[in-house]
Amino acid sequence: YKLPTHQYQYQYQYNTMTTIRPFEMSDLFKFNNINLDNLTETFNMPFYLSYQSKWPEAFMVAEAPDSSLMGYMLAKAEGASNNWHSHVSAVTVAPTYRRLGLAKSLMDDLERFSMEVYNAYFCDLFVRSSNALAISMYEKFGYVKYRRVLGYYSGDEEEEDAWDMRKALRRDWKKESVIPLDHPVRPEDLEW
Repeated sequence: YKLPTHQYQYQYQYNTMTTIRPFEMSDLFKFNNINLDNLTETFNMPFYLSYQSKWPEAFMVAEAPDSSLMGYMLAKAEGASNNWHSHVSAVTVAPTYRRLGLAKSLMDDLERFSMEVYNAYFCDLFVRSSNALAISMYEKFGYVKYRRVLGYYSGDEEEEDAWDMRKALRRDWKKESVIPLDHPVRPEDLEW
């Protein structure tokens, strides 16, 4: 499987080209314009490096013509049997490049190679229950609220619930992986 590089045309201030390409180690030094945003989960350096070494095909960036990063997607493959799936750990776009379709392009790439490379049943992601904008965006992409995860986000601030959102892929033609649970779960109840 050859890692994809795509050219997409977007309108912002003037006509320009955006390249969606595989992450490179030097990109770690270009994240600030994306990660310094309260809606973006920021991880430590070993986390990014582990994804780069284990799932390089699922770590993509959107790059502007001046080589600055516009956004990125960090994902992986996990699970077993009919729970084999791709998991989005982060998809984020810098505030100045939002509402241009970059997140959709990154997610479309993930779904395509989740079917072609991973032969996954579904894609999933976790989103803060208070992030109505992101939830709405993922629903427009075809994701459903599969289950609520109580207290998933914790740290210095109060705990916050997450929605585990899923989208069935071609292998799950009966869409069994996205039938919503009728009860919430705790983080320790998660399979992966």
